[in-house]
Amino acid sequence: MADWLDRGDGVRLAYAKRAGRSPALVFLPGYRSDMTGTKALALDAYCAETGRAMVRLDYSGHGSSEGKFEDGTIGRWTNDASQLIERVIPGEMVLVGSSMGGWIGLLLARRLTRVAGLVLVAPAPDFSEELMWASLSKTQRHQVMEQGGMELPNPYGDPYILTRAFIEDGRQHLLLNGEIAVDVPIRLLHGQTDTSVPWRTSLRIAELVRSRDVRITLVKDGDHRMSRPGDIALLLGFFGQDGL
Repeated sequence: MADWLDRGDGVRLAYAKRAGRSPALVFLPGYRSDMTGTKALALDAYCAETGRAMVRLDYSGHGSSEGKFEDGTIGRWTNDASQLIERVIPGEMVLVGSSMGGWIGLLLARRLTRVAGLVLVAPAPDFSEELMWASLSKTQRHQVMEQGGMELPNPYGDPYILTRAFIEDGRQHLLLNGEIAVDVPIRLLHGQTDTSVPWRTSLRIAELVRSRDVRITLVKDGDHRMSRPGDIALLLGFFGQDGL
């Protein structure tokens, strides 16, 4: 059962909180994903077994949360997560970001002082510019900018609307163009057959973050989802032997 948080404008954000020891794990889903995915539920089961606190959440327009997906931007969804974290987590936390959630996790780690670590799975910082915008034709770019948006196919489900607001807001939150001022321990997990986000993105993150405590795990036959039993075992391993 989800709990709810009104973000202040009448839109309610859905989240699930598990009590336990600190630092809490906070799962940040990917683009058009939610808190009921394989990785999120595996982490929740791990926390139930080990007595660790956890929060899973849905950004506005995702999963059980209210709001329209088309109204969302990286900045809006980062603020959604930030508001929820500030309201429901009293102590330190480790942010676990999947795909777009990796971008949001890095943005939050620059903003919040209580972040004790980052675990990023197939992280996708700057994907709005480097992957989406870069893939559009001149005609498509004109349509997005002049008409406010366009429908694009989605390999994981229904088509979605790419909006001008999403592209323009993304440009205000780019990270891969300079030093990333994050100093906490970071663990990166990426599949080398990922066709959605190049695995070398994780190498770029490792080069750019200010933290000196950074480790990358590459899985040669891993895809973007990284949700197979072996992938999940690698993910959970960061919280055991690594002590995050």
